[in-house]
Amino acid sequence: MKPKITIKIIAKELGVSVSTVSKALRDSYEISKETKDRIKAYADYYNYRPNNLALQLRNQKTKVIGIILPKIVHHFFSTVIKGIEDEANKRGYNIMVCFSNNNEKKEAETIDVLTNGSVDGLLVSIAKETLENNTFSHFKRLTENEVPLVLFDRTHASINCDKVIVDDIGAGYKATKHLLDLGCKKIAIITTPEHVTVGLHREQGYEKALKEQGEVIDRDLIVEVDEENDIYTQIKELFKYEVDAVFAVNEIYAAIAIRIAKEKGLRVPEDISIVGFTDGLISEYSSPSITTVVQHGFTMGKQAAEMLIDRIENGDDKKRFQTKVISSNLKIRESTKS
Repeated sequence: MKPKITIKIIAKELGVSVSTVSKALRDSYEISKETKDRIKAYADYYNYRPNNLALQLRNQKTKVIGIILPKIVHHFFSTVIKGIEDEANKRGYNIMVCFSNNNEKKEAETIDVLTNGSVDGLLVSIAKETLENNTFSHFKRLTENEVPLVLFDRTHASINCDKVIVDDIGAGYKATKHLLDLGCKKIAIITTPEHVTVGLHREQGYEKALKEQGEVIDRDLIVEVDEENDIYTQIKELFKYEVDAVFAVNEIYAAIAIRIAKEKGLRVPEDISIVGFTDGLISEYSSPSITTVVQHGFTMGKQAAEMLIDRIENGDDKKRFQTKVISSNLKIRESTKS
């Protein structure tokens, strides 16, 4: 049996660009007859069949952008959607929002559905299970077939496309440095498992601030929350170490930490200071209100949509893939010492 080949393999074997192969197979006038004949002969020999879904996507513009998010309820992603919609509408596009529920299979199936002529390109924040399994074949199929794709927030270096991310290392550093500047000595972090890159990077920022201050990293004060199990119980374990500060990588973890502190008779912020991540309603209306890292989701959404529409309308033959980094800032509220 002859091996299954892609446009990229044909290009590599024949010493031409992916764009040249694609245009030759579409019988473009831009490609010489000799080159077209050579490419078509090679493709026929290996029984290459173009991805009809990708062809539809390129040739039949819908003026719709597909968005795939990991969760239905998440304040940060709601602000990202607003930014995407604002930029898309300005440029004459509509949006279609779907959810993977952090499930790899559902993410792959949703990509297949959306690229069946329904949208012109995709904006995706990768599902937690996909990152955990380290399997990105459904994304690589998109890039091999030149489907316009931009990843945001949760991304992966192995996927060749444009990306928009938050400076999570810098954000983790700012949050931890704030607690150190307040005089906190025993600072814990509530984070995600290592395969979730945003949590990993925030933890790296946390460790950077501690090391800069000459503090030793105490692994007992680092809780990587497994959301398949009881979150409350995992966070509660931290409090046996008599910490005087907590940095939580999302606002839900921060709110849970405040609840546990109160149950143990601790005063926030007099006895323990707490910093969260994502400036949502939970952070604003908790009692006390939560000092938090502001991610600027609206800006992320606008930039991701701008990059995607540029790809859709201008193609990617001459433009290198970019990674745009969004800076964050700290919003001081009642949960940290004045």
